[in-house]
Amino acid sequence: MDFYASAFVLLISACGLLTWRQYRTSEETAEQKGLTQQDAYSPSQKAEAKKFSKLFLTVYCLVMASDWLQGPYVYSLYKDQFELQETVVAALFTTGFVSAGISGYYVGHFADKFGRKTACLLFCVTYAISCFSTLIPSLPVLFIGRVFGGISTSLMYSAVESWMVTEYHKRQLEKSGTSLSSMFGIMTMLNSIVAILSGVFSEWLVRITSTRRSPFMASAALLIISFMIISRTWTENYGDSGNASETSNPTVPAKNVIKMVFTDQRILTLGLASCFFEGSMYLFVFFWTPALKAARSQASTNGDHHAAGLPLGMIFACFMASVMLGSLLFNLLVSKYRIISHSRLLTIIFATASSSLLVTVVVKDETLTFWSFCVFEACVGMYWPSVGYLKGLVIDDSVRARVYGLMRIPLNIFVVVALSLIQEGEAYRNQVFMTCSGLLVVVSGIFHYVVTESVS
Repeated sequence: MDFYASAFVLLISACGLLTWRQYRTSEETAEQKGLTQQDAYSPSQKAEAKKFSKLFLTVYCLVMASDWLQGPYVYSLYKDQFELQETVVAALFTTGFVSAGISGYYVGHFADKFGRKTACLLFCVTYAISCFSTLIPSLPVLFIGRVFGGISTSLMYSAVESWMVTEYHKRQLEKSGTSLSSMFGIMTMLNSIVAILSGVFSEWLVRITSTRRSPFMASAALLIISFMIISRTWTENYGDSGNASETSNPTVPAKNVIKMVFTDQRILTLGLASCFFEGSMYLFVFFWTPALKAARSQASTNGDHHAAGLPLGMIFACFMASVMLGSLLFNLLVSKYRIISHSRLLTIIFATASSSLLVTVVVKDETLTFWSFCVFEACVGMYWPSVGYLKGLVIDDSVRARVYGLMRIPLNIFVVVALSLIQEGEAYRNQVFMTCSGLLVVVSGIFHYVVTESVS
């Protein structure tokens, strides 16, 4: 068994151990509640919470699977199958981020005004169009597909979560014993599992079909299924938690939403954290492969020949297992044992992620670089439920989707600027990692003094 296969087994074993521990803890908690708070929650409340969780998480897994199926092969499809130049491929990626940045606020406004369910249905349509665009190897069509892909990304990260949080509050599910924090933890863990399975499945699809388009068609199929489930089972909710007639004239004007973001230090700091951490995450996606290749090349007498043999699929699976490990750690530290608050955990996450990126610049060792990247991905696994809970806590339901959309605009600008300045060679990659590392340290400090003090 080679190094990366062994690492995968180790990470999966750790995930299994934490899952078992979480299950045992849940049983113990249930027994204690049975003794001290018997019948605290009515059967109808529990049934409502179970129904809601099943309803949302089914769609959530399908939606995330549609995204993860494409991930491993977007670059390869453009570069290897369509044989596009590197600059054209970079332009296609940049187009997606620019589209997401421009549409960020507008899709949020659309979701708040016309309904989050409607916005989720629109997401399924636009993302399916993006998938089908890969059937035509024409540059104009591919660029149009990336535009739709960017719009879809904005919808996915604003409307889907906004619908869940608002519906959670509307149904008063906190009274059923289901916490919003645990919901985000489950979402992150399921997302990690879906990512691992999607990566394996997409590789299998490409192998049996001999085309890199097949994962995109599978993604479109999942989006069609999601559309059908959402349209038939989800209820609609709006920006002011009211009805359609109320939202035809939004109670919160756009300028007031923008003012809210800039005057509420908690929201502003969450936006800053989102920009730099998630921006670092997106840039990591672009740079982890050449970073590992460079580390292997430096230690190998055969240079790039050996570097080309990196098992990228297995490494990707290791990263996703690390994300899952992080989400399980979050569940134990925050939701089960309540050792640390969400805000304090985030300050540690930012500092740890900063260190993990810096290590890859200072030390040119393949093994250490790989494990540093795994630590970064574990931070990602803890980040999503933590920041999701805090956003659900400090952002009002009436403007949730619009604020979420606004928070993604600087994120996309940050990534676009970094990608537009890309240069060949190790120097620029190291500069990006060092910059991200420094920004994360700054965010950790600001977050500690602004959000931690006001929320804890």
